[in-house]
Amino acid sequence: MKRISSRWTFFHKRIFPWLWFGGLAVFFIVPALISANQPPFIFVVPLLLGIFSYFFFKHLLFDLVDEAWDAGDYLVFKNNGLEEMVRLENIMNVSSSTFTNPPRVTLTLRTPSRLGKEITFSPPASMNPLNAFKKPPIVDELIQRVDRAINR
Repeated sequence: MKRISSRWTFFHKRIFPWLWFGGLAVFFIVPALISANQPPFIFVVPLLLGIFSYFFFKHLLFDLVDEAWDAGDYLVFKNNGLEEMVRLENIMNVSSSTFTNPPRVTLTLRTPSRLGKEITFSPPASMNPLNAFKKPPIVDELIQRVDRAINR
């Protein structure tokens, strides 16, 4: 099997949110420890940023599967200890988002799996900065392979 998801997914899903919300907590707690007479906006800004960040992360990070593997006629997805095999014939659409960090590839399934009707993973990032706004090569390859599998 060949890995088709980024090795950075664990960092993006599990570590970065802790660092981000921990940093916001510091900006919320430190002014309170320094002086009790702080203006209220000092507490409102980190609180609003935390709420906005949660919804942002929920839609861009938390829905990514942990790992995606290519096994030839099917793909294997691992997420939170659950492993799901998806045959290429079951994929209805392959789409990608290039203007997000991390980049995302979303597969829409004909029949829902245990992971849902849509499965999203982060493909490996290109090391070439000129490719930052291009569609990941795995997307075109998957589209062609899904088409061949359906038309067999």
